[in-house]
Amino acid sequence: MTSDPGKLYRLTVSRTKNARRRRLEVRRLKCTCQTMMNITITKNGSNGDKDHSLLHGSKPNNGLTEISLSLSSSSSSSKQSSSENDIVLAGLGDNDDVQILTCASHGLLSVIGRRREMEDAVKVELGFMVKGGEKFNFYGVYDGHGGSRVAEECKERLHKVLMEEIVEANKDGSGIDWGRTMERCFERMDEEVNRGRLGEEMVGSTAVVAVVGNGKLVVANCGDSRAVLSRGRVAVALSFDHKPDRPDELERIEAAGGRVINWNGHRVQGVLATSRSIGDQYLKPFVTWKPEVTVRELTDGDEFLILASDGLWDVISNEVACRVVRRCLNGQIKRKSLENVVDESLAAEAAAVLVELAIARGSKDNISVVVVQLRKKI
Repeated sequence: MTSDPGKLYRLTVSRTKNARRRRLEVRRLKCTCQTMMNITITKNGSNGDKDHSLLHGSKPNNGLTEISLSLSSSSSSSKQSSSENDIVLAGLGDNDDVQILTCASHGLLSVIGRRREMEDAVKVELGFMVKGGEKFNFYGVYDGHGGSRVAEECKERLHKVLMEEIVEANKDGSGIDWGRTMERCFERMDEEVNRGRLGEEMVGSTAVVAVVGNGKLVVANCGDSRAVLSRGRVAVALSFDHKPDRPDELERIEAAGGRVINWNGHRVQGVLATSRSIGDQYLKPFVTWKPEVTVRELTDGDEFLILASDGLWDVISNEVACRVVRRCLNGQIKRKSLENVVDESLAAEAAAVLVELAIARGSKDNISVVVVQLRKKI
């Protein structure tokens, strides 16, 4: 033991700092254990304590098994078998192309997350329209605010309104102007919500929808949900979030006489955190229904499409989401807890993994994800 008071002091400070670092590390590990997923597969979607679940959701009513998910509130869940809880990563090398796909498919999951109420809605309508012998599939994600009624109305009606608009636009056989058709569809949906049977001026919903068919991919977005395409292993944004502080959106709002106030984030009139939505009659004309539309020809390099609400995109980048989905589709990420699900698809597993990852990264919103495989076996 040294007799130098200075050295003794420095030694004491060093030991104190090291002890504090160890305590913080233990605390961090405990926190990690407390976020382990406890996943239960049921035939009817009931988990016995749904009101207290962090996650709940179901697959579409086309014969797929419903799934209920819950997040354990104690570290005891870490004692369960890793084969029941873990996302297993295998062979995460550079060569992670999608190589085992035998046919195009889709998967979806919509969960309540850490919110008290579920305001998201998801719609998949396969073959919602047939034109020239070609089937068109419809996919939509709706993120409600102020309540779930507008999102639910969009889920039930928007694809039907779109089909009516397509028929009307193609009466003369000249083809479909997708930009104008989508705009008219969203406008009609907004009119139905604001002047129809809902009658709630302070409720609204974002909407991101995709139509796939006849070698085309059409995406329309209104709000801060998002569509991302994986093309040749590159994440390509097909929509851009309508945030009030986006320069062109800010200019449009102020030109209409509105204001963007930084109140716990940038908000239109200090209220709404998105600058475009369906509904929200009380914020017109500052908040508009008008979607931005993207039309792309599908190529052999197009792998998959991700549609999701901001509960995912707030905590996961486009690039990370595409990397995760690609590895799921290639069998490099597997959730052993779901290996016995009836009619399980790789796309459904990819959607579930994205939801779990968003929860693990601290998403505080409802989370809805649709994954659409676009490429067959290569």
